[in-house]
Amino acid sequence: MGEYLHIGTDDLSVDDIVDVAIHKHKIKLDADAVKRVRESRASIERIVASGKPVYGLTTGVGRLASVRLEQEQRDLMQKNLLESHAAGTGPRLPREVVRGAMLLRAASLSHGYSGIKLETLQMLIDLLNADIIPHVPSQGSVGSSGDLAPLAHIALALTGTGTCDYQGRTT
Repeated sequence: MGEYLHIGTDDLSVDDIVDVAIHKHKIKLDADAVKRVRESRASIERIVASGKPVYGLTTGVGRLASVRLEQEQRDLMQKNLLESHAAGTGPRLPREVVRGAMLLRAASLSHGYSGIKLETLQMLIDLLNADIIPHVPSQGSVGSSGDLAPLAHIALALTGTGTCDYQGRTT
């Protein structure tokens, strides 16, 4: 591995995950991944601009699926979803586990299927590279996938509302 592990091209190996999670190697988006993420986000922007109702994007969710949301309401819904899903409890996961989860989430998002803003993905990568590690409780989840609560705790760091460790201090 060079100075950086490039993500968004090949699958990660176990050694790649260990290098980043434990040995704190830095990661960087591959140029093709940047292109895919931008194209995916542009698709989302076109859908929103079309005015068509899209579940959870331009409408509410669940019983509120038929309610159209303006931009301010969409932003608030995203914030509320994030905060409501950060429902973990118990002792914090070890830093290495959270670093590994951050790497895996960044690698997954780098494929360009989510519609994430490039700036948001880059912020996740920047936190990992700076070794700013969110507090993620070891117990609790939301939904059938089992990862929503831990990922919500990681995402809170991106909004400036989560608790993180940096250089031995809690922020």
